[in-house]
Amino acid sequence: MAPTVTVGHVAKPEYSSLVPAVEQASRIMLVLAQAESGKMTLTEICKAIGIHKSKGYSILNTLRHFAFVDRSSEKAYSLAPGLLFLSAKVLSNMDYREAVTPVLRRLSHEMNSAAFFGVVSDGHLIVVAKDEGSQNIGVTIRLGHRFPLAWGAHGKAIMAFLSKGERKDMMAGLRPYFHGSPSDFEPNRIELELAQCRKTGFAVDLGEMQVGVHAVAAPVFGLGGKLVGSLAVVGTFPKECAEQYGRDVAKAAKEFCKSIGGA
Repeated sequence: MAPTVTVGHVAKPEYSSLVPAVEQASRIMLVLAQAESGKMTLTEICKAIGIHKSKGYSILNTLRHFAFVDRSSEKAYSLAPGLLFLSAKVLSNMDYREAVTPVLRRLSHEMNSAAFFGVVSDGHLIVVAKDEGSQNIGVTIRLGHRFPLAWGAHGKAIMAFLSKGERKDMMAGLRPYFHGSPSDFEPNRIELELAQCRKTGFAVDLGEMQVGVHAVAAPVFGLGGKLVGSLAVVGTFPKECAEQYGRDVAKAAKEFCKSIGGA
């Protein structure tokens, strides 16, 4: 496997021969994709990439020619609709379920639990793939099931990697089930749990959603570093296994992210 280097927040394979202008154009689009406002000035872009303004200006003009980048009247640059054609082609050839199936199978059998992958949609996490392993007594999860986004381990894993503004907006419209009933929700506690999740890469729920049923979950990022969902394992495993299982799920999620072109 090729070693990786980091560009912004995105890891990419390190190859022996790169075309500088193409690399810089690619890095510019990745930086724009990660911009919280979606827009950046020429100065901000060139500083982030580490190139001279004249070089950045020429590359941006070329990207504008192909409608990959747009420039506003305030001279701020953003990604443009020309990329939709390319992304549609990628998405038409990509099936998350096919890519995640072996990952879920391995996790479910190793942990004797149910493993599932859900995608974020309209304040919910929708289960699109699952593997329930060979549990004698365990957890059954229905494909298409809609979990509330502010729910258990998978909700923590997703909320932890939203920006503060996104998290505030999301929470404003949701009832918090992170600690069981919304009446048991503890704002200070959830902030500590989200910080821990950002540090370790996984979140934990130990029987709070359902007595005797525990869960660990990790975020999944797609193209452009976009947070698309969560990989989770749910079962009756012992509480003392949660930390190791969490590390394993976080590692599996990172591998899955790479397979779908994510960060």
